[in-house]
Amino acid sequence: MDKMSYTNAAKAWELAEQHARHMERPSLSEARNQAEQAGLQQGSQAQANLLRFIASAMNATSVITVGSGSIMETLELVEALGNDSLLTAVDSSSHGIGQIRRLFTSIADQGQVKTTLRAVNASPEAFLPRLNAESYDLIAVCGDATNYQPTFNQAARLLRGHGIVAFTDMCGTVSNDPDKASMMQELLKAVEEDDRFDSALTPTGTGLLLAVKR
Repeated sequence: MDKMSYTNAAKAWELAEQHARHMERPSLSEARNQAEQAGLQQGSQAQANLLRFIASAMNATSVITVGSGSIMETLELVEALGNDSLLTAVDSSSHGIGQIRRLFTSIADQGQVKTTLRAVNASPEAFLPRLNAESYDLIAVCGDATNYQPTFNQAARLLRGHGIVAFTDMCGTVSNDPDKASMMQELLKAVEEDDRFDSALTPTGTGLLLAVKR
């Protein structure tokens, strides 16, 4: 790609993100504002929309989110799931998991929720091994880069056939934080070399790595 192509790609990314924020439902805009005021910086709305679309297209009924950076993804996924569905939110930060519970309750009080939330204050390496095997359609991982590899270690066991694990902020591979960049590069290599999954790295948001269980 030449310089003009990169410029056009950046403009396309900006247009997609602006459109996603413009289309964001008022309840979710308020949730985003509350999360960020609480010090929990949220990511790309276009990325959250894509995860909601994937969950809807899969007819997902059981989803896991990991990390307090995933508040918007969690709320979008909650709205994508139907009756008798379960969303399990896992966060090692009590502050983050408390915010997820509060925002979920706020949306539920408006009669917009058909899903059960199970919010767990624990690290993924401590909690995920306790979950039943082959019981989940989608896992979305956000926030602290240390969440990523422990979640991937459990993904093949937890996911049903053709289930998807999604890792956000994968363009942390070009981050100014060398530790984060190293972790993301190692994860990308591990996912791409794992013959239990087919994977694709997309530029959505800050980089979304999708891996589907064979």
